Amino acid sequence: MLVTPELLGTFPSLKPLPLPLLQQLAQQSTVQRFARRGVVLKAGVREESVCFLFEGRLQGVDFTIDGREVGLYFVEPGDFCGELGMFDDGPQPEHVIALTSAMVVFVPLASLRQVTREHAVLLQRMGERLAARVRQMTRQRSLLGLPNVGQRVCCQLWMLIPESGRSEGNQTIIRNPPTHMEIAIMLSLSRESVSRVFQLLQAREIVKRDGPGALIVHDLLTLQRLAEGAEEL
Repeated sequence: MLVTPELLGTFPSLKPLPLPLLQQLAQQSTVQRFARRGVVLKAGVREESVCFLFEGRLQGVDFTIDGREVGLYFVEPGDFCGELGMFDDGPQPEHVIALTSAMVVFVPLASLRQVTREHAVLLQRMGERLAARVRQMTRQRSLLGLPNVGQRVCCQLWMLIPESGRSEGNQTIIRNPPTHMEIAIMLSLSRESVSRVFQLLQAREIVKRDGPGALIVHDLLTLQRLAEGAEEL
């Protein structure tokens, strides 16, 4: 599959760029498909591209000293990763893997740096995304300090709900939710512990699986109270 200006224009960060510039970037970019658990970016390697996710879901992961995998953040369609290379010449700090079958567009760092000299909007978008990711990882780290396993899982679910979804009455849907194992990795828990919390949430009809692609949150208010520690499962 060839990278086209129209494909690049689907990414919010690149959409403001003029068509001739998108055409130039398209000629220099490549697209690659990854199977589930495929490694998109490798930690410790100086990557030469920013990865824009067209379809699927990615996750940034690291490993503890004793070899346990720890989830750091998710990358959703339209988003990008590997942007730290825009600001320094250091290596990629964490692995980025595909949680599902994914299609990723690789845009060379050198080309993007050149674009930012004339189009500050791109640098601003990348800076905003980088700041948002730092905030997200800080919140994620704070979850690990919660002693109550149920609250920790509920906090993670609450963080997966977009801001717009939290104001849609008392019910919303989490699209393409992470598996129990993926949540366990994010929260440094066992898969069994996460599954037990989900069993309690489902028994109280707070959440319900709608196939592998959706998790229906039937009771937003209760989930929020559980996440904030105002109520226990």
